[in-house]
Amino acid sequence: MFVHHGKNRTFTHNIRLATLLSLVAGIVNITGVLSIKMLTTNVTGHFAFFAEEIMRHDYRIALTFLVFTLCFLLGSFIANFIVEFVITRKPRLAYITPIFLEISILLCVALFFVPNSIYTTEGKMTAFLLLLAMGIQNSLVTKVSQSTVRTTHLTGLFTDLGIELSQLFFFKKPEEQSQLKKTISLRLSIIVFFFIGCVLGGFAYNYLKIKTLLLACIVLIIALFYDFIRLKIAANNKEM
Repeated sequence: MFVHHGKNRTFTHNIRLATLLSLVAGIVNITGVLSIKMLTTNVTGHFAFFAEEIMRHDYRIALTFLVFTLCFLLGSFIANFIVEFVITRKPRLAYITPIFLEISILLCVALFFVPNSIYTTEGKMTAFLLLLAMGIQNSLVTKVSQSTVRTTHLTGLFTDLGIELSQLFFFKKPEEQSQLKKTISLRLSIIVFFFIGCVLGGFAYNYLKIKTLLLACIVLIIALFYDFIRLKIAANNKEM
C-alpha cells in the first residue's frame, strides 16, 4: 500500500490504502469530538472559529484556532519533507517513516493525555497533536496515491462523488463507465470506512476514553505489517 508508487500503483493498492486510513481518520475524528468537543481531522471549521474570535476581540482563543490550522499544515510539511529526504537513500522506508511518526504521536496522546476540555492546556495540546498526526496522514496518502486518495475529511469527497455520479448519465463508452465506477467505488469506500471508524470509535470511547486512539494505532500497525509481509513474499519469489 505504501511502497508502491507511480506506475507501480494499482486501483487495488489505492482501495486498501483508502479503507484502512479512512478507518483511522474516523476513529481519531470521533475521539477528538468526544474528548475535547473539537474536530481534529481537518481545519475547515477552525477558520470560521478563528474569524469569530477575532470579531469578539478574544485574540487568545483566536490564536489557538490559528495554531490548530498551522499544526495540520506542519504535519503535511513534515510528511512530505521526510519522503523527499529518505526516498533517494532508502526508497522502501520513505513512505513508511511518516506512518511510524503518526503512530508515535497517537500513542503519546493515548497513553499520556487525559483531556476533558479544549480550554485546558492538555486539551489544546491534544488538539495540536491530533491535527499534526492527521496532517501527516493526509499529506502522505495524497502523495502516495498521486492525489487520488484523501482520508481525513469528506467535503471534497462528496463533491467529487456527486460529479462522478452525474457523469454516469453522460459517459457511455464502456471504458469510461468502467473507470468511473472504479473511482466511485473508491470514494464510497473512503466515506463508508470513515463512518465505520467514527461509530467504532464512539462505542470504544465509552470504555477506553482517550485510549480509543490505540485502536487507530493498531490499524496503522496492521497496514505496515501487511506491507512488510507482501514485500517478503515478493522478495522470496524473486529468489526462487
